[in-house]
Amino acid sequence: MWTPADRTLVGNFGAGRALTDEQFQLLAALIPPAKPGGRPRTTDPRSLLDGLFYLVRTGCQWRHLPPPPAFPPWRTVYGYMRAFLRDGVWESIRHHLVVLLREGAGREASPTAAVVDTQSVKTTESGGPRGWDAAKRLKGRKRHIAVDAGGLLLGIVVHAANIQDADGIGDLLKRVKPLYAWLRAVFADSAYNRLAALLACFLTGLALIIVRRLAGTIGFVVQPRRWVIERSFGWFGRCRRLSKDYEALPEVSEAMVTLAAIRLMLHRLAHPNRRRLPAP
Repeated sequence: MWTPADRTLVGNFGAGRALTDEQFQLLAALIPPAKPGGRPRTTDPRSLLDGLFYLVRTGCQWRHLPPPPAFPPWRTVYGYMRAFLRDGVWESIRHHLVVLLREGAGREASPTAAVVDTQSVKTTESGGPRGWDAAKRLKGRKRHIAVDAGGLLLGIVVHAANIQDADGIGDLLKRVKPLYAWLRAVFADSAYNRLAALLACFLTGLALIIVRRLAGTIGFVVQPRRWVIERSFGWFGRCRRLSKDYEALPEVSEAMVTLAAIRLMLHRLAHPNRRRLPAP
């Protein structure tokens, strides 16, 4: 139930207070300073982040982002999002928060095992690469992600839905392995039991472990290891911007999922006793 205490904790999205003071303090040092030369930066970083998290959570269009004083102009928010994406800022923030959460839980900074899977989603008329997923019977893209044992996002690649899971894992592992040097094993379902996936794991020095469905089971059954990544997809489902792939560019789609993961990890770090975000 949405209570005044919950609103104080999470923030009033409509008023532009998506981040609490504790959450913004975790991000303030990770926002790159303005580049030397030219006009000084006048955009408030906190208001900029509030606008991005508002868009991801509510799913509004860029042009429907509430105007100032709630947030900066939508063109400014979009421009900074693309600039930070180009400079790798979102990936750096995500990696930093994953390390903080793991060390806070008494774990090593780098996981030794990851779980991989895909989520097929429909696209819109925005354009960009897309394909037909015969298994899910939809035309769109796949979100190919890797998570640790706690479900924290380690990496993501978005590609056309007609690319098989085993064929797309190579690009994902090339992004994840350099960030986590102690990664040794990858858990996946039987769709990855192909030569392409085995070769991709071999080239990155990882062991591929296939978690098969237990023989004789009927209907929904929780699968060892694999349930973790399904829960992560469920967490992302709280963000309406991710209900479909509304972006024209796959890299922007990756940024939207990364922002959703950053928002979740910020809440856990700033409010460890409140693990669950209340529904709006």
